[in-house]
Amino acid sequence: MKIRTLIITCILLGSLLSNSQTLGGAWNSAKEAAKIAEKEAKEKANAILTGTAASTPSLSNDEVIKGLKEALTVGTNNSSGLASKADGYLKNPKLFIPWPAEAKDMRDKLIKMGMQGKVTDFETSLNRAAEEAAKKAAPVFTDAITGMSIGDGFAILNGSDSAATHYLREKTFSPLKEKFMPVVKEAIATTKVTSYWAPLATAYNKLPGVKKQNPDLNDYVCTKAVNGLMVLILDEEAKIRKDPLARVSDILKKVFGFKK
Repeated sequence: MKIRTLIITCILLGSLLSNSQTLGGAWNSAKEAAKIAEKEAKEKANAILTGTAASTPSLSNDEVIKGLKEALTVGTNNSSGLASKADGYLKNPKLFIPWPAEAKDMRDKLIKMGMQGKVTDFETSLNRAAEEAAKKAAPVFTDAITGMSIGDGFAILNGSDSAATHYLREKTFSPLKEKFMPVVKEAIATTKVTSYWAPLATAYNKLPGVKKQNPDLNDYVCTKAVNGLMVLILDEEAKIRKDPLARVSDILKKVFGFKK
């Protein structure tokens, strides 16, 4: 009996010892797993703070510049398409080209003389010329964008929603206008702007005591037409920055999907 009791006791002790070792191993494993998890969490947090997280692709300045030029090219193409439609300038308050400001007195006097209809026809012709010119605007802008030199792409990328368009205007407006002028002159001839202007100027200039008026319509329409396209390009840039669906190429998705 004593022997049997001793055997049972030994079995129980062995079982307890085995369970103790198992529990201890499990506890040690749990502690080790917790340490690993804590280390991984710290590494992920540090990656996010330093901008090296796997979910945030790294970008080179060259890639950013390529993305910015792509955005401006897309914006230019879309803007030219919108502006060149019938009433693209005429019925858009943002783009509408009014009577030349320097000839405002002339406009007021002509209206008093009962020539409101002629005045309206002339203003319509200005906007039709801009719409016609916009049909050929895209390649002119594309050339300017391709040759545009951008130093710090990240400064523009992380700037305002209009930073790239403002940079385009600042760096290329004068050469753009020079290249765009032949297009505008052709459009002015096509829409017969001068034929609307000539009788108005002649009638006004015959009035006693008035300052003779003959504004440079080519320069006026060209400046206003380019300004109008810039307004639309600015809108397109903001759209690409905010709307993922507007990012129509891989480089746009990568650059404008990049988190600051």
